[in-house]
Amino acid sequence: MWGTRRPRSLAAVSVAVGGRITLQDVVAVARGASVELPPDAVERLRAARVVVQAKVDAGETVYGVTTGFGSLANVRIPPEQAEQLQLGIVRSHAAAVGPPLSREEARAMLFLRAHVLALGHSGVRVEIVERMVEMLNRDLVPVVPEQGSLGASGDLAPLAHLALPLVGRGEVLVDGRPMAAADAIGAAGLLPLSLQVKEGLALVNGTQGMVAVGILAVERLSTLAKVADIAAAMTIEAALGTDRPFDPRLQDLRPHPGQVASASNLRRLLHGSEVTASHRESEHLVQDAYSLRCAPQVHGAVREVLGFARRILEVEAGSISDNPIVLPESGEVLSGGNFHGQPVAVALDALAAGTVPLAGISERRLYRLLDPGTNNGLPAFLVPGSGLNSGFMLAQYTAASLVSECKSMAHPASVDSIASSAGQEDHVSMGMTSARHARGIVATAEVVLAIEAMAAAQGLDLREPLQPAEGTGAAGEVIREAIPFLDADRELGPDIEAATELVRNGRLVGAVESMVGDLD
Repeated sequence: MWGTRRPRSLAAVSVAVGGRITLQDVVAVARGASVELPPDAVERLRAARVVVQAKVDAGETVYGVTTGFGSLANVRIPPEQAEQLQLGIVRSHAAAVGPPLSREEARAMLFLRAHVLALGHSGVRVEIVERMVEMLNRDLVPVVPEQGSLGASGDLAPLAHLALPLVGRGEVLVDGRPMAAADAIGAAGLLPLSLQVKEGLALVNGTQGMVAVGILAVERLSTLAKVADIAAAMTIEAALGTDRPFDPRLQDLRPHPGQVASASNLRRLLHGSEVTASHRESEHLVQDAYSLRCAPQVHGAVREVLGFARRILEVEAGSISDNPIVLPESGEVLSGGNFHGQPVAVALDALAAGTVPLAGISERRLYRLLDPGTNNGLPAFLVPGSGLNSGFMLAQYTAASLVSECKSMAHPASVDSIASSAGQEDHVSMGMTSARHARGIVATAEVVLAIEAMAAAQGLDLREPLQPAEGTGAAGEVIREAIPFLDADRELGPDIEAATELVRNGRLVGAVESMVGDLD
């Protein structure tokens, strides 16, 4: 229930736009899966386009089609200036700044935008979506700066940068390097598109920036929740903690699903441990500290907020966040507020805040593991010859610094608002900021958990000849393949990088699950 679906081989994956998509579909495309535009989506696109053209032919006043944008909605635009208007909105709105989104995030964003258009309520021509699909399949990924979105009419500025290569402007990534879109498109044998009525507006209105970043952050956190249980189990063993608090009879008396799942993982990870069995009847401690004993409660709370964020993102990924919206059945074009990012912003702020305790409790376990007053017989800072050697002392400093940084990023962006467009857009969501904070906290928490797992592997080695459980032993082995035992001081930066990579590339979780089965 709580785990991440294992991705299929991307070579065998082709994801269709315009139908029902899952978060895993978005992740697959972000990582390189191909995309297709099915015939039923083509028919929907054509039906919506007929409605838009009919409005133009009838001379009706339609926002963004025959009028200006935002507070300029009362300015009438003559038909002969329609193409200029649509190109102008893409160019003028491309005002984002800052570092670019990652290749995966930009691919996810392009896929999500193509999907929303293919649902058939935006009124663009088939050629627009075909070009977006072709760009994904040729891996011509737009360079999209990540700052500048208010999350009100969606992610206007980032989406404008996403759209620029369609008209031969902006930049795309080619073999990982930015290249002028006009050159890259030309080298691929393609010509820039000319935008017609409604199309420029349809390309920039929506929440696909925040949703793309949010979905990939959720994917990473889903894996990190398992890593947290693995690292906790290793620390509990190494510090001579007990597995008794994870008894299912206790968990069933407070059956939050996330807590129950985490406790189940911990029982499986510690099952058969010689280290734990060696002191099961000992009275060395009446109760373990909260950071050990309450791991399921804290880790489980993260799983609960993950479930909430997933539900919001699943709905948003398949929703129409354009404006105005075309209703082919009735022949209407209606203005609304589906582009407002508040639902996504709130969910991603919750995700960000919920991740901080995952890093915080990990750092507290690490601290206890290094302290001879709390680690039950291990050398200070987990290194032989403590005093001459500082061991993992500064690794804990780093973890503490990162946890503090997570706290500073956890202020909810969605509680803020600032008016724009001459007061027309007088309440905004800041959803892209929420997404970026969530992504940043998850990335930072990955490092903290990696440091704990690395130190716990050292602690388990120091407990030999007692053997750890199969699950924690597998974690220790994969860590040792990348990081040697610390028998004297050395630079720990490369070790931390190697441990973090094991967390991010899934090898740590994969090694453990190969022994104990899929974790919840």
